[in-house]
Amino acid sequence: MWFHKHPYPPHILETASRLIVGTLPPPRFSTGELNDQDVDFCYGSSNGMLWKIWDRLYDLQLVFENTYFAIEQRKAFLKRERFGICDIVEGAYRKKIDASDIGMQDVKLRDILLILKQHPKVDTLIFMGGNSKNGPEYFFRKIIKNANIPLNCLDNDVPRVHQFSWAGRNIKTYTLTTPSGTANRAIGSMIAYKKAKQRNPNYNTLDFRVEQYGTIFLTS
Repeated sequence: MWFHKHPYPPHILETASRLIVGTLPPPRFSTGELNDQDVDFCYGSSNGMLWKIWDRLYDLQLVFENTYFAIEQRKAFLKRERFGICDIVEGAYRKKIDASDIGMQDVKLRDILLILKQHPKVDTLIFMGGNSKNGPEYFFRKIIKNANIPLNCLDNDVPRVHQFSWAGRNIKTYTLTTPSGTANRAIGSMIAYKKAKQRNPNYNTLDFRVEQYGTIFLTS
């Protein structure tokens, strides 16, 4: 068994009002075996799509390379938009060294409720994946259930919207399709995606995510 420890602490500035919540980056970020197009920062995998989505939504003109400049570009964006990043998993054991959420065992979670207490300006959590086993929403639901905190559904259509009360304030949660490639097959089977693909043969799963994420990031 190999212990997959998260390589980055939560990145939350005092001004942050929205937290991005995922699980773990690919193992190479913990072992230091990055490729030339990885960025040594949160969600920096060359295979991931979150920064590519933000690049299109906000016209950031990001570079995708393993450089200090790429890291600073991303930090500046997070500060400007008051985004924090706080993945919910601190670490987990794996039999197979891969990036799958389902392969995580004996998962150690971060104390997201304490983190929210420590950052009183945060009023929104954005989950990078759903309620399937070992997804970020799945773990969050376990945490607040153990704390006897009700989670109220405001909209059950993807992207789902919930709300709960904690630390003297109401906090909304949004659940997005994961930015990793693992969801591409599921997206391809969606009726909305198939219709868009019929209208435009060049439409792809990145386009789908850009549209979905835009409904949250540009309006929430």
